[in-house]
Amino acid sequence: MKNITDSLDDEICRRARIKAAEQNSSVSALVRQFLVQLTTKESEAERRKRLQAETLAAIRAQQSFQAAGRISRDELHPRGDRFA
Repeated sequence: MKNITDSLDDEICRRARIKAAEQNSSVSALVRQFLVQLTTKESEAERRKRLQAETLAAIRAQQSFQAAGRISRDELHPRGDRFA
């Protein structure tokens, strides 16, 4: 694990310690959490590419759907001569 040293304004450092205490955490843990989220976020280009692929897959699935291949209502719910 690597250590990072940085300089912060005294007021920012004070507010960060307060925020960390409110969350029962440490400033280091908050910075670590922020960096993990920052580096694992999907970029806008990656998001757009993923959404386009999902949209195309949905369109293809819809195009291959055929209602004619479904069973009829009568086949699904046989009634017979119950009331005859």
